[in-house]
Amino acid sequence: MTCFVHIKTSVGKAFEVLENVKKIEGVVEAYTVTGEYDIIAKVEVKDLKDLGDKIVKKIHSIDGVLSTVTSIAIT
Repeated sequence: MTCFVHIKTSVGKAFEVLENVKKIEGVVEAYTVTGEYDIIAKVEVKDLKDLGDKIVKKIHSIDGVLSTVTSIAIT
């Protein structure tokens, strides 16, 4: 299952958060971007439970992460 996680960070924390996101198992790609969110990460997971664990236990636990929005690829 391929997902895209849009991550909003605290001011000045985007690059630090990006480096930590890239270390998470299942994160295939991650970039700082312009727009409403600061980072977009492409994540490969086996199921919705795995996705929830990655977001709640891994991404949200990174210092500087304010919020996330996740899109699940359907094609």
